[in-house]
Amino acid sequence: MDVALKGYLDPLVLAVLDDAPLHGYAVIEELKARSGGELDLPEGTVYPALHRLERRGLLRSGWTTGEGRRRRVYRLTASGRRELVSSSREWRAFVRVVDGVLA
Repeated sequence: MDVALKGYLDPLVLAVLDDAPLHGYAVIEELKARSGGELDLPEGTVYPALHRLERRGLLRSGWTTGEGRRRRVYRLTASGRRELVSSSREWRAFVRVVDGVLA
């Protein structure tokens, strides 16, 4: 499946992090799992999105050590949660419009 993610990646990342804080690779794996394998995104796509969302104040990160490795874990901020709700509403409205046109 060839998916044009421009404009949609940020809300997808926020949605994955809404359930629990995750490190970057776990975000990639969760996106892949939730999409049934359709979103198999490279690190070079996801990590810049994580950094961008953090700069915007939608995510916060901190270092943890587990399994002998140091990892940066990302979590939603209150602003990130509000952005996710807003993006979800916009997406659902867009899908209704497109479905109406294509039906």
